[in-house]
Amino acid sequence: MANRLSVIATRTGDDGTTGLGDGSRLPKDAPRVAALGDVDELNSVIGLLLTEPLPEDVAADLLAIQHDLFDMGAELCIPGHVAVKEEQVAQLDARLAHYNAALPPLREFILPGGSRAAAVAHMARTVCRRAERAVVALAGVDNVNAPVRQYLNRLSDLMFVLARYLNKALGVGDIFWSSPNARKAT
Repeated sequence: MANRLSVIATRTGDDGTTGLGDGSRLPKDAPRVAALGDVDELNSVIGLLLTEPLPEDVAADLLAIQHDLFDMGAELCIPGHVAVKEEQVAQLDARLAHYNAALPPLREFILPGGSRAAAVAHMARTVCRRAERAVVALAGVDNVNAPVRQYLNRLSDLMFVLARYLNKALGVGDIFWSSPNARKAT
């Protein structure tokens, strides 16, 4: 790769637009740019999660997800380009089933937290849901490859399950939500 990004500060965005991979320019608040930014933020939060001590299989899965999200960013950055495939969604389904099988059934709502790693996984889950909403908004005005939406939907589920899995792996219990009536009684 020969100097792909030799100049970072191009100043071309000073007018409130940003360049896409096909050379076109859009306002920085356009739905495509918002979706692209939310996917980028999600990838960053997963990068933060990867700085935590994690089981090897979780770290490997998160790294693969980061690569998938980078591919998704390329797809969003180049209108008409397809990079996210149904096989990637199927892989998330398989990992979701794998981690969920190790957990007891959930009978109560849980609050984000427990361990630091689980809390960061919950952050990734909420950013993922925002990215999904941005992609759905984009799909309302432009074509979006269905696996992109499916991937984000499945990934938010996986992040929830991973938060629980990480708490269990670290010997930390989930924090259960209690109803307002129950909180008054204590």
